[in-house]
Amino acid sequence: MKRRIAQKVLALSLAAAMMTGVAGCGNDGGTAPGADGSSSAAPEESGQGQSSDEGPEDSAGGEDGEKGGEEPAMPEVITDSDGNPIDLGGMEIIVRDWWTPDEETEPANSFEEAKEEYLDWVQATYNFTIKQVAVSTWDSAPEDFVNYATTGGNENYVFVLRQGQELIAAMNAGLMYDLGSLDCLDFTEDKWKDGVNEMFSKGSAVYAMRGITPEGRGGMYFNKRLLEEAGIKPDSIYDLQENMEWTWDKFEEICSQVQADTDNDGVIDRYAMVCVTQDFYPMAVWSNGGEFIGKDENGQYYNRLDSSETIEALNWSLDMIDRFNKVFDSEADWDYGYTAFANGEGVFIPQETFKAGDWEEMTDDFGFVCFPMGPKMKDYTNCYIDNVMAIPACYDAEKAWKIAFAYNLFTDPVPGWEDYNESWKSDYYEKFRDTESVDLTMARMVENGMVTYHTFIPGLDLGADVYWNINKDNTPAQQAETIRNTWAAYLEEANK
Repeated sequence: MKRRIAQKVLALSLAAAMMTGVAGCGNDGGTAPGADGSSSAAPEESGQGQSSDEGPEDSAGGEDGEKGGEEPAMPEVITDSDGNPIDLGGMEIIVRDWWTPDEETEPANSFEEAKEEYLDWVQATYNFTIKQVAVSTWDSAPEDFVNYATTGGNENYVFVLRQGQELIAAMNAGLMYDLGSLDCLDFTEDKWKDGVNEMFSKGSAVYAMRGITPEGRGGMYFNKRLLEEAGIKPDSIYDLQENMEWTWDKFEEICSQVQADTDNDGVIDRYAMVCVTQDFYPMAVWSNGGEFIGKDENGQYYNRLDSSETIEALNWSLDMIDRFNKVFDSEADWDYGYTAFANGEGVFIPQETFKAGDWEEMTDDFGFVCFPMGPKMKDYTNCYIDNVMAIPACYDAEKAWKIAFAYNLFTDPVPGWEDYNESWKSDYYEKFRDTESVDLTMARMVENGMVTYHTFIPGLDLGADVYWNINKDNTPAQQAETIRNTWAAYLEEANK
C-alpha cells in the first residue's frame, strides 16, 4: 500500500511555489482606486479548486501537474474609472503566518510554473509585490495582531490568525477591518465556501476571510489488519462511505463484530475503539447536525447544547464509549488512545487529518473515512476549524482596499487550472497509507463542511463544562440544564 502512495507522491509537487518579492514597509499611496475598481477574480493559495484530478482541458496529463497545448490567457485586466489598470503604487504586501519559509522555491511541475507566471503577471499588471512568510509564531500570533492593530505601522500586512477566543475579543474591540465594506471582495464566490466570512460576520460586516482550499479535519481512522482478522474487508468501509451507508447504525454493527475475546480467556483483547473521548463527542454532535453554540441572522450567539440533535449525539456517544472503547490504565496519559491505535490495540479512532503524519512508523496499515452519519443528517460533515486571514483596522480605507485587492488576486485560481486539486492533496498522499483516504474522504471533506462557534465564547470550556461531567448518572440533558446560566453569562459577554 505504501508503494502505491509513494508512486502517487512522486507524480506530484510536495510544495506550492512561492513568488519572489521583497518584504518591507512600503506605505506608498499610488492612485486611489475608484468605486468601480472592484475585482471579479476568485483567489486561491494552496489549492486551485477541488472538483477534478486533472489540469486544464488542453492538458496532456493532469495528475502530475504536466500539461500541453496553448498557454491559457490571463484574466481581464481590472481598471479604474479612467480605464487604466488599478495601480497599487508599488506596495510590498506580506501575508504573515508562522510556518512559511522566507526563501524562493523553484517550480516543481507545470502547475507551479503556471502559478508563478500568473503571480508575476498580477504583480506587474497592478504594480505591487506580495509574498507569504513566517513572521509570528503559533503562540505569538494573536498578541502580535492585537499589538499591531492597536499601535499601527507602515507595513502592509494580511495577518494569518488561528481561531479562538482571542479573535472574538479582537473583533469586539474593533481591531479587525470590516472586509464587507471593501468592494474588491465578493464573498458570494465559491472560494469562500468554508464559511469563515460568515463565522466572522456581524450583520453586513465581515472581519476575517480564507480564500484557499478548506482543510479536511476530523474523521474516523481504522486499522486494516484488525478488520481483516474480524472478517471484514478494509475497502468495504470506503464502499459504505461512497454508498452513503456509513451511518451510526452501521458503525455500531461493525464495532459489535470486531470487538472480541479472541483467546477465550474472558477478557476482551480486540477492542472496537481506542478513542480519546474529547475527540469523539464533538464529531458525533456535528455528524448529527448538532452544535454547542449557534449564531442567528443578527450575528448573536446562542446556546444549542440542549438541542435535540446535540443531546441525541451525546447520549449515543456515552453508550458507544461504554460498550466499545478500551478502558485505559488509570496511570495512562490522557492522550494514550493515540498510542494505543498506533500499537494496534483497537480498530477505530476518531481524530483529525494531521494525526496521520504522527503514525508514519505504525506497523499496521490504516485507512480514513468521514465520521459516520447521524440519523438527523443526509450527508457526512466536516467541521472547518482553520486559520483565517484578517486586515488590521488601524489601516485607512484606501490602504485596506489595496491590500484586500492584492490578496484577492494572490489567491486567485491559476488561469487554465481552475479544476486542478492535486496541489493540496500532495502533502496528504505522503502522510496517509492509501489514496482512498485522500481521493475519497478528504476530497469530500473539503467540499462539504460546517463552521463552529464555541471557540469564540470567552470562558466556555467544553471539557470542563460538558465532556468531563456527563455520564449515566448525569445525563447530557441534566448537564445542559446545570450549565445553562453559566453559558448565558458567557454569551451575554460575547454578544456585546
